[in-house]
Amino acid sequence: MSAPPRYFELWDEMSVPGRWVLYQTDIDEHGRKLDPWQFKRGTLLQLEGRPVLGIAHPGISLDFSLTELATPVVTERLVSLFEQLELENEVQFIPAQVQGQTDPFFILNVLHVIRCIDDARCEHVSYWKPEDGEPELVGKYQNVSGLKVDPARMGDLSICRPWGWTGAIILTERIKLAMERAGMTGLRLREA
Repeated sequence: MSAPPRYFELWDEMSVPGRWVLYQTDIDEHGRKLDPWQFKRGTLLQLEGRPVLGIAHPGISLDFSLTELATPVVTERLVSLFEQLELENEVQFIPAQVQGQTDPFFILNVLHVIRCIDDARCEHVSYWKPEDGEPELVGKYQNVSGLKVDPARMGDLSICRPWGWTGAIILTERIKLAMERAGMTGLRLREA
């Protein structure tokens, strides 16, 4: 019997010395308003202009960074790696403009949101309740600590955002190992 597949939660490694910190604006390169939350919905997007990202703290650019809204920003190196891994049906790379930068950067738009969190195996989960005063959030996760996924719910997906906790990105060990072998910077991976 083979071992069950392993999954990892992908976060931004904030302890990289001299690293930059990005923030998300709500405009595109033409000054048109953008919904900054649309990159967490798990849908293919058709944008007219490139989203504009600012630099909150100047420093070394990384292959992977998260904005303050947990929007992943990646380099051409990471795009190329994901193309080699044949993930085109699971992610979309949206060209983005980082203020003051000439190098190309992309927003990594994960195209699937699935109910994959294994509440029983997480350290702690809590849900929004009617008395919390946020009716649009009732029934979704309010907090998840020590996130764990149920491999049976992942299906054949290699990368997804968990339903109700879409700030997180879950990926397979295959992607994790490929990113580590390629020396991608800015990654913090924790087994989920």
